[in-house]
Amino acid sequence: MPALVAAGHEVTALARSDTKATALHRQGATAVQVSLFDRDELAAALSGQHAVVNLASALPPPQRFMQKSAWTECHRIRTKGSATVVDAALAAGVPRLVQESVAMIYRDGGTDWIDEDSPVDHYPISAGNHAAEASAQRFGQSGGEATVLRFGLFYGPGAAHSEQIMRLARRHIAFEAGRPGAYASSIHLEDAASAVVAALRCSTGIYNVVDDQPVTKTQDRRAMAAAVDTRAWVVGPGRLARVFGDRSTSLTRSLRVSNRRLRAAADWAPRYPSVREGYRSMADVVL
Repeated sequence: MPALVAAGHEVTALARSDTKATALHRQGATAVQVSLFDRDELAAALSGQHAVVNLASALPPPQRFMQKSAWTECHRIRTKGSATVVDAALAAGVPRLVQESVAMIYRDGGTDWIDEDSPVDHYPISAGNHAAEASAQRFGQSGGEATVLRFGLFYGPGAAHSEQIMRLARRHIAFEAGRPGAYASSIHLEDAASAVVAALRCSTGIYNVVDDQPVTKTQDRRAMAAAVDTRAWVVGPGRLARVFGDRSTSLTRSLRVSNRRLRAAADWAPRYPSVREGYRSMADVVL
């Protein structure tokens, strides 16, 4: 929200509580309290808007990430919710849609670079993302301008799971899921926000939003340790994470994802080239 306001946009934002509405007001936005699943209310709220940015999600907390039941609300938001947003935007005559998705839907690429034309995969946790992208495609086929942003793993102040991992690292406990040499593509929340702003001025299509320099799982763990100035005494779960099968797919596969298309289309670049710089900045705030 601060990034959109700072860029000069007049922003109306959906709030699910009085507390969130107050926070949005303080950030310079106009808050509306309507249901994500009510087409008519959404259409009224979207009337006169130049674009709608759908970042709605409900990711489960880290301690419940592997439970299938924990993903029920997230899937509902990304399937029914995203479809309702598109229906409302079309009814209100909004010309542009920006839809959130994730880079973790790509197939394991090993050490190869992955771009937006690389094949995607379908596994249970990814169902909501594919549904949201399908809704965005429907918006485009109906005459609107649709942009899909496939974000990497979020980190930074405000990304709860990365904050927990950093606090564990301070206690000499390191998180490393999957093969040590597998790649992880991440994105600092500040850079994710600037990418949303950039997406409003670039051509329609699918764009990866990730750091310039993906790192291996081992390099990621070491960058985290360096940021908190400590060494890991315990490292896990490693390859054992793969015993959870499809439930851990998004964390264990190797994804060396490229952000070149967005950099070229929107003159966008992340402030933090990799987690090496991003974790250090994050530690200054979180610890």
